[in-house]
Amino acid sequence: MNQPASNKPEPKLDAPSSAAPSTGDAKTDHKPERSGRLSADDWAQAALDLIAEQGVAAVAVEPLARRLGVTKGSFYWHFPSRDALLVAALERWEKVEQETVFGQLEPIPDPRQRLRSLFHLVAHEVKSHVIYSELLKALDHPAVQPVIGRVSERRLDYLTASFRQAGLSRTDAQHRARLLYAAYVGFLQLNLQLHQTRMQHDEFEAYVEHMMATLIPSS
Repeated sequence: MNQPASNKPEPKLDAPSSAAPSTGDAKTDHKPERSGRLSADDWAQAALDLIAEQGVAAVAVEPLARRLGVTKGSFYWHFPSRDALLVAALERWEKVEQETVFGQLEPIPDPRQRLRSLFHLVAHEVKSHVIYSELLKALDHPAVQPVIGRVSERRLDYLTASFRQAGLSRTDAQHRARLLYAAYVGFLQLNLQLHQTRMQHDEFEAYVEHMMATLIPSS
């Protein structure tokens, strides 16, 4: 639920501690030749960076090789095709998101505090939201749709379980989870696709607090 900037090539958040992804301009696309062999994860992360900056359609071998400062031979050492790289990049995004988000929240025993921590964590994250927004625009791609489907289902299941543990009935928990997730997706669309004017920092923090007070059950 973070508030990215309306300038897509350089997404930013209101939170001063957030770091925006690289812009991928001509300077970053022409790096000097690297020493040492790149791993498949290096290529997958570079593909994710490019998705965040320019979308799924921008992922291609030659610009990524220039960005990484290597020849195309390095790519074909790890992947047979561009589509194979895209699948690896999406799997990396899904895995890292699961580990960083759900992994940090798992030790919190109180469900209400866990939900509050989830709000704060998501509100001050940047790049994963930008990638998610770009993937939503590419749902017709056969590699993208199943990943978005799994991620969305996992998120909704997690929210539903947390609301259930916070005392809501199964039906109410499902409704509250859908409402929260719809608010999240809608906020991304307003900021990243419709380019709504950015909130000031204090205004954005007040919005997050209002969402928590509205959606997290009181004790």
